[in-house]
Amino acid sequence: MIRQAYRLHKAGVMGLNERNLRLVAELNPRRLMHLVDDKTVTKQLAIEAGIPTPELYGVIRNAYDKRHLTRYLSHPDGAVLKPAKGSQGNGILIISGQMKGGDYRLGNGQRISLEDVRYHTSNIRSGMYSLSGQPDITMIEALVQFDDVFSEISFRGVPDIRIIVLKGIPIAAMLRLPTAESDGKANLHKGGIGVGVNLITGTTTHGVQHGRMTDIHADTANPLAGLTVPHWEEMLVMASQAYDVTGLGYLGADIVIDKNRGPLLLELNARPGITIQVANRTGLRPHVNQVLALSDTVSTSTERIALAKTLFETAVVNANAA
Repeated sequence: MIRQAYRLHKAGVMGLNERNLRLVAELNPRRLMHLVDDKTVTKQLAIEAGIPTPELYGVIRNAYDKRHLTRYLSHPDGAVLKPAKGSQGNGILIISGQMKGGDYRLGNGQRISLEDVRYHTSNIRSGMYSLSGQPDITMIEALVQFDDVFSEISFRGVPDIRIIVLKGIPIAAMLRLPTAESDGKANLHKGGIGVGVNLITGTTTHGVQHGRMTDIHADTANPLAGLTVPHWEEMLVMASQAYDVTGLGYLGADIVIDKNRGPLLLELNARPGITIQVANRTGLRPHVNQVLALSDTVSTSTERIALAKTLFETAVVNANAA
């Protein structure tokens, strides 16, 4: 056990305690956490900064607001219900369309009644899915229209790209893919697959599911490596801008690609997980050390992206030489 811990440390792999102490506690002031913990606030900040996000159809704050639910769900392309303060994909309900008789079709193809949808919004408002267990509100957003570029390595749902940003500088990225086990959600805690992405080229590398390495998608059996993520430069800029709008030094930007609108910021996370290290087969610590060692703050997102690529290449070269 000690020998394994030493090997991981030498490889630059960061554990949860180190992440919490060096990054979350040091770089994310508690007074700013609500800017990302509440998705309605995050969305408003993104809109004001010109960062595209999925359209917000409406919110349900109380029982009286539920009278608008059928209107919010009436969009032919579907809708997504989610808790504003939820995490790990809990409480998200994907409505792909309406069926004859007034019922709705879920993203997994199952039927759900309007009454059950109403009940689900009540559960959200009770705080069942919120980070703190406190009362919450329901957001109803546009359902992102799946870009076919990921169709061969995805099972229903919408894949997303998570980019880890440190003081405005992207340091690691991962493509998250839905599976049958994850019920069509791109969430690793529910059985989704994470695929490392080369920060310089935007090309996929290796995969991970349930902490175990994999090179193929569990449902499609297609290889995960070698796919170039479209709009890569634009996504890096969006992720870097998240630092400007929140002031948080360590965060994860989750971005989806809509086939009509292009990249959209889905949400931000002030405590992004560290499984991204397994997906990329490289530890975070070398990248973190490089950024924290910088004496000056880089002002523009364009300059940060250029620096990010230089630092990424240096860290990878050093890791391979070790």
